[in-house]
Amino acid sequence: MKLKKLEYDLTICKVKSVDDIDLSKEFYFIGKTEGELSLVCITSNTPENAIERDDGWKGFYIQGVLDFSLVGILSKISEVLANNKIGIFAVSTFNTDYILVKKENFERALEVLVLEGYTL
Repeated sequence: MKLKKLEYDLTICKVKSVDDIDLSKEFYFIGKTEGELSLVCITSNTPENAIERDDGWKGFYIQGVLDFSLVGILSKISEVLANNKIGIFAVSTFNTDYILVKKENFERALEVLVLEGYTL
């Protein structure tokens, strides 16, 4: 399975409303539940009025479109990283999965995944 690195630093944050988000920017994930509105974005695009934020994330994604019938793809990646004491923050789109790790663990995460047969 081929992985593709994201070349920018990411931030995970909470915001008050979608009005705080400039959707014209390149990369956003928005999650809304009864209790919160969460956002993953390029660090330099973090809304000024974010309620809370956690900087220092890097990411990669599974290249290509994943069929919904495929089972265990994210589970296998998270298992490899967990076995190497690397925590993740995962988000998914209709097409694929994105895996974020703290910046200080990023190169190690890619190394252990390559050792497990993933390609970059």
